[in-house]
Amino acid sequence: MITRRFVLGGLLAGAAVPVWGEGLVTSPRPKPRAGRPVDRPAASDAEALIAAAKLGGAVGFVVADARTGAVLDAREPDLALPPASVAKAVTALYALEKLGPRFRFATRVLATGPVSQGVVQGDLVLVGGGDPTLQTDQLGDLVARLARDGVKGATGRFLYWDGALPRLEGIAEDQPAHVGYNAAVSGLCLNFNRVHFEWKRAGSDWQVAVDARGQRFVPEVGMVRVGIRSREAPVFTYARGQVEEWTVATSALGKGGSRWLPVRDPGRYVAEVFRTLARAQGIRLEAGERVAALPSGVELGRAESAPLPEVLRDMLRFSTNLTAECVGLTASRSGGLAASGRAMSDWVRESFGVTMDLRDHSGLGGASRVTASGMARVLVRAEAEGRGLKAILRDVGMKDDQGKVIEKHPVKVLAKSGTLNFVSGLAGHVVPPGGRELVFAIFSGDPARRDAVPVELREGPEGGKSWANRARRLQGQLISRWAGAYG
Repeated sequence: MITRRFVLGGLLAGAAVPVWGEGLVTSPRPKPRAGRPVDRPAASDAEALIAAAKLGGAVGFVVADARTGAVLDAREPDLALPPASVAKAVTALYALEKLGPRFRFATRVLATGPVSQGVVQGDLVLVGGGDPTLQTDQLGDLVARLARDGVKGATGRFLYWDGALPRLEGIAEDQPAHVGYNAAVSGLCLNFNRVHFEWKRAGSDWQVAVDARGQRFVPEVGMVRVGIRSREAPVFTYARGQVEEWTVATSALGKGGSRWLPVRDPGRYVAEVFRTLARAQGIRLEAGERVAALPSGVELGRAESAPLPEVLRDMLRFSTNLTAECVGLTASRSGGLAASGRAMSDWVRESFGVTMDLRDHSGLGGASRVTASGMARVLVRAEAEGRGLKAILRDVGMKDDQGKVIEKHPVKVLAKSGTLNFVSGLAGHVVPPGGRELVFAIFSGDPARRDAVPVELREGPEGGKSWANRARRLQGQLISRWAGAYG
């Protein structure tokens, strides 16, 4: 059975963080339980593990009692490092407070005049609500419901409004243009703002298809065109325009395959797909026109997202950058991404007494900075106040010293990870079957090494994968020792 989460995972597979916060000076020794001595990990143990990881840059961590907030161990707790996708945990807390757990995104269809014999006497308007999870099958089902209700077309125009969120051609300027995880942002989104590009060898030539495929609907897309070029490098080129033009090097294609490519004008993309789906259902519409102001009208139909906690659970599990930016921008209503990041940082300071410098909601950009002490304090306070994330965080598992998950281990590690080039983070809860629960935050980073990589090579720079593996192995080693000593 193909589930929604299977589809979500497949979409992502095409490519790929006051008093207690003022300074953690001391680390209280844990109190032994009756009949069970506690061996506190020596500082030299952690230093030896860090040295063996050979990460360069810096490593900071904090582990604390989840109930009291007492710090049990720390290293460079107030060193500010990029959080990478661990920032999504903060975004989830922010969105839940500002929007509420019952919030759903909605994509609507309006009629600016009455419907007579199936024809709208006026304009038909596709209205985006900033839903980052909208998929082609949902849009197709919305169109099918309109057709069942007898809608056949409109005497006026087909309009679309994508102004619920700012239009951004990408989340981070320091990421390559061709990577799907650096998605464009808009009030209208579809398939995480990506198109499906498929190629097959046909003799000496290539067959190429570009579509917005779902499980049940596979509409072709004309506003994105991909050409095959006989060359070794670059693998991709991209040119913005009325038609978004891509070229791909033959050296990267093999005999055939597929990949999701980003769309840089999502509003126009969604409108084109909606019109194609409508034609297939007998609804005749002109080419879509973007409008700056939302027209008034009567609602003919809508497609809604899952409730916010489910949206956030998927965001944390699959680390979807577009979801993080859409929910953060919706929560802040602060205009651009930089202003929205500042609004969330202000909220963290006001709510938790913690200073964070967040420049976006996903952690994709490399300019954001957080500290291990600040992240741990946020998690402790949120849980104590009944607004924590344990219910929607993924169990990343206890790992052995080689970084492999230990199957059926009784201790749960509910956490959010984050990875950028030469940056890695992990923060969350260590939950044993009995005994003391822990909160931890670990950040490793060599920002100077990351910044030295040319932007066009940042999808997979030399040494990046092995660095990330060593960082993740270090995280598992530290957590294993903490769980044994303090849990």
